[in-house]
Amino acid sequence: MTTPERAHALAAACRDFRRLLGPASPEVFLEWLRLELGHESALDGFQPIGAQYLRAIAPPVVLHIVSGNTPHAALQSLIRGLLLGSHNLCKLPGAGLPEAEAFAAALPPALRSRVEFSATLPDAWLPAADAVIVFGSDETIAHFRALAMPRQTFLGYGHRVSLGMVFEDAAFDSAPSAALDASLFDQQGCLSPHCIYVADHPEEYAARLALEMERVQLAHPRSRLSLSEAAAISEIRETSRFRAAIGQPVRLWESPGSNAWTVIFDVDPAFSVSTLNRVIFVRPLPDDLAATLAPVRPFLSTIAIWPNTLPFAERAAALGAPRVCALGRMQEPPWTWRQDGRQTLSPLVSWRGWEREPAQT
Repeated sequence: MTTPERAHALAAACRDFRRLLGPASPEVFLEWLRLELGHESALDGFQPIGAQYLRAIAPPVVLHIVSGNTPHAALQSLIRGLLLGSHNLCKLPGAGLPEAEAFAAALPPALRSRVEFSATLPDAWLPAADAVIVFGSDETIAHFRALAMPRQTFLGYGHRVSLGMVFEDAAFDSAPSAALDASLFDQQGCLSPHCIYVADHPEEYAARLALEMERVQLAHPRSRLSLSEAAAISEIRETSRFRAAIGQPVRLWESPGSNAWTVIFDVDPAFSVSTLNRVIFVRPLPDDLAATLAPVRPFLSTIAIWPNTLPFAERAAALGAPRVCALGRMQEPPWTWRQDGRQTLSPLVSWRGWEREPAQT
C-alpha cells in the first residue's frame, strides 16, 4: 500500500473509535507526515525536501509494549507504526486490551496482516524489532531500555502528570470543562489533571466543580474500582475530613452515597498527585507557580488553561510542560502533538539521500 492508501484505510478504521482517538481523516494523517517528514510521500520514494532529495525508511518491525490503563495511547502508537508501513508486534497487558484488538479487526487485510498481538512477550519479539516503543512506569521503561540493543530505536513514555490553570473566570464558566478533563478515562492517563489552580475565589470554584463532576458522572459513570483503588479514595477523603475538623483550610465535596468523584479544596498550593479515579484538587494559584511545581517539573505533560490566550499560554509553557491546551481539551491532543515534547514519527525513520546532479547548461 502507498502512504495515501494507508492514511485512508486508517482514517476509516478510526471512525468507530472517535471516543478514544478524537477526529481522524486522511488529510490529517497526510499533514502529520508533511510536518514530521517534510513530504507526505517521503516513505514512497525520493522527494525534494529542502535543497535535497530524500527518502524516509520506516523500521521494518516495531515492538509496542503498552499498558492497560490507557487504551487510547496504545491505539495511537499502533496507528503510528501502521501509518509508516511497519510490521507491528503489540505486547498487550496480561488482561488483554479489547480496544486494540477491535481496532485491528476493523482494518483492511493488507494492514491487519501487519499487526500481531500477545499478552506475553514472545522470546523472538524483542530481538526481531527495529524500534521499541514502551508505555508504563519509569521502572518498566528502565527495564526495557536496558534490554534494547544499540541498533534499535527506543522510545519510552513513562510517568507524567498534568494540571489546569484558571487565570480569569469570574462566573466559573470553565468548571464544566475542568470536570470533563478530570473524569474522562478516570484520570488514568498522563493527560488527566491532578490539580486545578485557580486565581480568583478558588474555594467557590471547587464547589462549582463538584456540581459539574456529578453531572459528568450521571452522563459518563466511572468504571468499577478495585479494592485497593476504593481504599485509596476512602483514605484521602478521611484525611481531608480530619484536616478540616481540626481547623485546617481544607474542604471536601464527594459524590452522594458513593466514591464516584471527589473534589478537595486545599489552601496549600503545593502540587500533590491524585489517587486517580476522579479525585481532583483545587488550589489557589500562587504568585510563583514555577517554584511550587519545581519537584514535578521533569514529569509535566500537559497544562490546560482558561482563558486559552497567547499570554497565558506563554506563562504556562514557561513552567516546562511540553503541551499547553484549552481546559476541556486535555484528553484530545491533535495527531501532530509532540508527546513528551518530541515528534512521534520522525524519530522512528531513517533516511536515504540522493545528490541529484544539477541541470546541465
